[in-house]
Amino acid sequence: MSSITSKNPYSGKELESFTAHTKKEINEILEKADKRFYKWRETSFAERKKLMLAAASELKKNKEEYAKTMTLEIGKPIRQSIAEVEKCAWVCEYYAEEAEKHLTNELIKTDAQKSYTKYEPIGVVLAVMPWNYPFWQVFRFAAPALMAGNIGVLKHASNVFGSALNIEKVFKRAGFPDNCFTTLLVGSAKIEAIIEHPIVKAVTLTGSGPAGSAVAATAGKNIKKTVLELGGNNALVVLEDCEIDKTVEICVQARFQNTGQSCIAGKRLLIHESIAEEFTEKLVVKVRELKSGDPMEEDTFIGTMAREDLASELEDQVIKSIDEGAELLVGGKRQGAYFEPTVLGNVTPKMTVFKEETFGPALAITSFKTIEEAIELSNNSKFGLGVSVFSKDTDAVEKLAYRFDEGAVFVNELVKSDPRLPFGGVKESGYGRELSKHGIREFVNRKTIYIK
Repeated sequence: MSSITSKNPYSGKELESFTAHTKKEINEILEKADKRFYKWRETSFAERKKLMLAAASELKKNKEEYAKTMTLEIGKPIRQSIAEVEKCAWVCEYYAEEAEKHLTNELIKTDAQKSYTKYEPIGVVLAVMPWNYPFWQVFRFAAPALMAGNIGVLKHASNVFGSALNIEKVFKRAGFPDNCFTTLLVGSAKIEAIIEHPIVKAVTLTGSGPAGSAVAATAGKNIKKTVLELGGNNALVVLEDCEIDKTVEICVQARFQNTGQSCIAGKRLLIHESIAEEFTEKLVVKVRELKSGDPMEEDTFIGTMAREDLASELEDQVIKSIDEGAELLVGGKRQGAYFEPTVLGNVTPKMTVFKEETFGPALAITSFKTIEEAIELSNNSKFGLGVSVFSKDTDAVEKLAYRFDEGAVFVNELVKSDPRLPFGGVKESGYGRELSKHGIREFVNRKTIYIK
């Protein structure tokens, strides 16, 4: 019987050892989930709403408990961990209130006496989730899935099994029936067989491109639907008429929150050449002021990265880019899993930090002459998750939004996920949408009813 051990990236100490589920246990969990589905789909929206609001209350009540585990497992600063748990309560409240409206029958006038589209749950949905937002990534799937009448089974990243079991605990404490939401303690090698299991009806994955490709291939072979939210290399496009001081603050937040470990972080800073020098100087000052340290301390903004190998990979990308001609403006040093907040200037599209996704606290700066050049630079990526554009002329930017090859265009704000808005990307950032009415309708059967 194999075990999986979690490790605190800040202290280097082992946290907990988890016994991995055997093939027999996996089958038992899936069978119980399937059995629960046929009872759960019979519950009313009112019943589900009551339980989902209880889950929101549980998250708020014990947010410190859940946040502490998150911080110990991945080095996420404690205030950001608490904010993540609070955001999960918000998505639970949103779907508790809105799910019935999002899934109400849609009447369609035809030659029938009555015809309409009915949204019905499909069964057990497998979620394959990453470590960087160990609660939020899961809840933005779980809240709509459960409110739609589906059952959730989670395969979380191996370094956040404590958080995975805490999520299961949230639903138990809220009073959800057994097996509505279950965590599988398994490594990545077991995912293929789980997807192929006939009980699993669909898969949602947030993670890397290779992981998404592998999951989609297995699901496709078995004719099962997938939603993929993959990598991103978002641009922060700063036009010459922006409010410089406010934009600097937003750009620092966009790149360095969660120690830069976010798909939707602004990773490539594109600045109009007329303000590039002033903007860069102010930005470097702000980056130097970011407090690094013990992630359990309230005022820490930059913790460690989740694992030392991830910090080492980022270090390699930064060193390569400097060798390619980028200028190191601040940071650049690594110590174990800690990587200094880093800014590189004079970055060109041929350099590593421009071409590749940097999953950590490193920002690449490139200047441009015209808006056409800025759009071209922004689109010069295999990813298409989101872009932020900063300008006082919001009408002009809005008219150009269609030219950005992205899942989202945010004007004068960092790209962020909001329960009320659809979230997802294009190109190698994936397909399908989470959140809003679009997210809850991903894993339902749109059944046509025709009566004559």
